[in-house]
Amino acid sequence: MSKDFREIAEYWKKEYSSQITENKEYNTSEQFRKMAAFFAPGNSYYYIVNFHNLHLEMVSDSVKEFVGIDSDTVTMQELLGTALPEEIGSIQAKENVIKDFFMKHLKKEYCSGYKEAVLSYKVVYTYQMRDPEGKIRTILHQATPLSVVENGNFQHVFSVHSDISHLKVVSSGDVSFVHLNGGKSYYNINSEYGKFDPKFSVFEKQSLTEILSEREKEIVGELARGLSADDIARELNLSPHTVKTHRKNILQKSGCSNTAELVAKCLTGGVISLSLN
Repeated sequence: MSKDFREIAEYWKKEYSSQITENKEYNTSEQFRKMAAFFAPGNSYYYIVNFHNLHLEMVSDSVKEFVGIDSDTVTMQELLGTALPEEIGSIQAKENVIKDFFMKHLKKEYCSGYKEAVLSYKVVYTYQMRDPEGKIRTILHQATPLSVVENGNFQHVFSVHSDISHLKVVSSGDVSFVHLNGGKSYYNINSEYGKFDPKFSVFEKQSLTEILSEREKEIVGELARGLSADDIARELNLSPHTVKTHRKNILQKSGCSNTAELVAKCLTGGVISLSLN
């Protein structure tokens, strides 16, 4: 693994591992494993990482397709090392935003209910990696804390990495924090500032789900499937001209320059899901 990726691991050790005094394994029942597989549909792999030592406590067998290493021997450092070198800066910036969100923003917002709040959020972002055959894949990364220590730092985190290359998307610099129980979510936070602030959302006043109409969301979903304007027109019983007009308006509303960028932002922004195939 390159020096730059080692720096990410060292960052985790400094910010998280150093705050965890006791090493505890997460109790993964057979039911949890079944649920984990359910939440990792399609071409994905998942794992639980213990931030006390960055040890992987549970890894799906499908990880071998992505890194070429068996699930019982693969390490966190080897998973990190699959990301493209040009993604290093973006991943580091996203990790800074994530730490700031969990360690500062939630602590300030929830005070006495801080630990419960930490366990209520899912982190979502995209990056690109190279698989054992040399193929570049765009990955949707989703992670949620499973356990926290006394000071609120998370110890065990469940992560799912899904190949979304078939959606023809690009990796974006956004990171989203999705509340799992219907609470306040923060979508498409720009990571270039290296810290969390709701004002850093790419969409300042409204989320992308609020900006787009239901019809526009339908069209984004069809665009994500790779359909042309003519195909979408037939699917939704519209004229090709209407579809093209909708697409133009959607790009303008979202501030995206092309469909690939739009689909990436809609994935991290909660507009479309991985049920698309």
